[in-house]
Amino acid sequence: MDIMYILLIFAGIIALVLFYFIFSYISLWLQALVSGAKVGLLNIIFMRFRKVPPKLIVESKIMAVKAGIEISTDNLESHFLAGGNVPRVIQALIAADKANIDLVFNRAVAIDLAGRDVLEAVQMSVNPKVIETPLVAAMAKDGIQLKALSRVTVRANIDRLVGGAGEETILARVGEGIVTTIGSAITHKEVLENPDSISKTVLAKGLDSGTAYEILSIDIADVDVGKNIGAELETDRAEADKKIAQAKAEEKRAMAFAQEQEMKARVQEMRAKVVEAEAQVPLAMAEAFRSGNLGIMDYYKMQNISADTKMRDKIATPEEDRQE
Repeated sequence: MDIMYILLIFAGIIALVLFYFIFSYISLWLQALVSGAKVGLLNIIFMRFRKVPPKLIVESKIMAVKAGIEISTDNLESHFLAGGNVPRVIQALIAADKANIDLVFNRAVAIDLAGRDVLEAVQMSVNPKVIETPLVAAMAKDGIQLKALSRVTVRANIDRLVGGAGEETILARVGEGIVTTIGSAITHKEVLENPDSISKTVLAKGLDSGTAYEILSIDIADVDVGKNIGAELETDRAEADKKIAQAKAEEKRAMAFAQEQEMKARVQEMRAKVVEAEAQVPLAMAEAFRSGNLGIMDYYKMQNISADTKMRDKIATPEEDRQE
């Protein structure tokens, strides 16, 4: 009896579970039927075996049918199995249809699988987006730096969303165009007087080529005067020239000092030779005495002549030279 009781309870639980699943499938089938979406009951049941959520597919199908868009259930399942966002694609198709934008299911699926938000792209096509560029600094030909801030109004280009460049490319191209335009101005006053010349020049370059967006307008929000880059460069150049001249002068001074020291050394060398030569005189005189070539009277005469010469030199030397 206990075993039979347990089996009856187990069978009842199984029956309740089966009834719940069958009832959920039937309720989805009835929901699709009364909504005009053709989804078979067996197809709903087999979705569970294909690991596809039936509720998601049926509700997406109903959403598309109510909006007047015919999409097969197999296409919805295939997109889900490929990792796509089925409700997002259906919402994008409905939004595009209401806005008279030519968007077919296959293109919407490709955009979604490419990692882009297809609904946001459709909304941006209807309501353009404003992108603010970072502060761009550039120098005019007169050396004055200008800092410009611009706002770029873009609209999504549905045909180029797959494979097209993003917002970063738009910002980079606009920044490059601003730098080029300011750099080609003769004076910074021209840019300050006509800031719209920047936007006109940049917009004429076709910066949206190859991107996922279409540029509608480029508006200069603010232009500020920065540093006098030209004056700073001239100052730096003059300072560098000054240092080079100082280095060359120091090099010449060092060479002159070296030459002076070399000449002093040579003078000392020559004086040493003179002293050496003078040291030979007494020896020569002694040798002359011994050989009889020099007498006592001759020696006295030579001493008198030497004393007279020193006296004349002392008399001829000015007082200030003698004090030194």
